[in-house]
Amino acid sequence: MKDYRTASRLAFDRQAAQYDTAAYGRHARALYPLLLERLAQHSWSRLLDLGCGTGALLSQITARWPQAHYAGLDLSPKMAETARTTLGSRADILLGDAQQLPFDTASFDIVLCNDSFHHYPQPEQVLQEVHRVLKKGGLFLLGDATAPAIIRLPLNLLLPLGQSGDVHLYSAKELKQLLSDVFHAVESRRVSATSLLAWGISA
Repeated sequence: MKDYRTASRLAFDRQAAQYDTAAYGRHARALYPLLLERLAQHSWSRLLDLGCGTGALLSQITARWPQAHYAGLDLSPKMAETARTTLGSRADILLGDAQQLPFDTASFDIVLCNDSFHHYPQPEQVLQEVHRVLKKGGLFLLGDATAPAIIRLPLNLLLPLGQSGDVHLYSAKELKQLLSDVFHAVESRRVSATSLLAWGISA
């Protein structure tokens, strides 16, 4: 069985230095305004950025809402190192695995996950961990890549052959079903041909 986690770690280690300006980070950057807009509809005191990458999105969030406590987690040592440099004391950046979050139960009001969910080989376990670290009534907010079915279905057959650690591109319907097994008030929608947003509330 392919080791997707190692493939993802190595790929993002290679990309860390140029991720915020290179083409391979463009999709993640395009989702920033949509996620910020959604975050503006909520209030929180503690937020976790899951798969925080270089910390670029978290940097925008901390600048806009400086009163809260922030944490970021990434599997890539070089991404985490870059995020620590970017954010300084504004956020606690940890190296770790989304399948085993190194946080106490009910630690956060919001868990944010941008453009990394399609890298998780065990998405159900990740969602259970997200639910565990969220407070009751907390928000899980997710932005990710997608594609029209005519492209997505054959592409998902080819992903195991690649070196980037991509596991599965979801449709909005698939993602809603996954989240609905764990969260309530789940919404999932395509926001462009290649992007979707989804969110749910922790019971």
